[in-house]
Amino acid sequence: MEDRYNLRDPSSNVDELIRSTPFFAGLPDSVVERATAHIVTRTHPPNQVILLENDWGSSVYFLLDGWVKIRTYNLDGKEVTLNILGTGEIFGEMAALDEVPRSTDVITLAPTTIGNMPAQDFVQLIHTEPLAGIRLAQLMARRLRQVNRRLRLRESDSTSRVADILLFLAEGQGTESPEGGTEIPNLPHRELSSLSGLARETVTRVLSKLEKKSLIKRDREKLCIPDVHALERLLV
Repeated sequence: MEDRYNLRDPSSNVDELIRSTPFFAGLPDSVVERATAHIVTRTHPPNQVILLENDWGSSVYFLLDGWVKIRTYNLDGKEVTLNILGTGEIFGEMAALDEVPRSTDVITLAPTTIGNMPAQDFVQLIHTEPLAGIRLAQLMARRLRQVNRRLRLRESDSTSRVADILLFLAEGQGTESPEGGTEIPNLPHRELSSLSGLARETVTRVLSKLEKKSLIKRDREKLCIPDVHALERLLV
């Protein structure tokens, strides 16, 4: 079941959520008010397809709560997870700017709330507000750095590759744990396998090894990294 409500609904806190996203940080209130006037929000259950490859880019999406994965398929028809995005991220911006069909699918990994901004409103904001353009450039630069790091580690050992994926998730969406350290969602091993390019069994084995060394702690919902720097030292 999907719930839908407008950003201006006084019974929701969506207005606060949208203003707290990094993309809008520092923009004047009047600019944010105008840019978000037509945003409609929806809540989605896990494993729901939000966008499909070759869809046209009629909206840009703000992830207000939850997690999604960006996927495609290789020449052999195998699913490949390109990225995992969490609260505060945006997606769909490239198709809106290029005016071309989308190149990937987007699927929810958890109960997720998304704000849909009409593509023309997003493009207008980029054209008229320099700081919005800077925010978009910063987003692109961060994603490019993440891709470059993952490519450099593609030939590394399995421990380095799994550790890098956990650090990648912590950098983008980690939250402070009440017990200290950084928390990320305890994603299914198949998602970590697709992100790292390793077999699922290898991912499971490496995670068990990291847990035995107290480099990570896991429960059903969360994975905690007690010391990010200690995990970083595994990268070779």
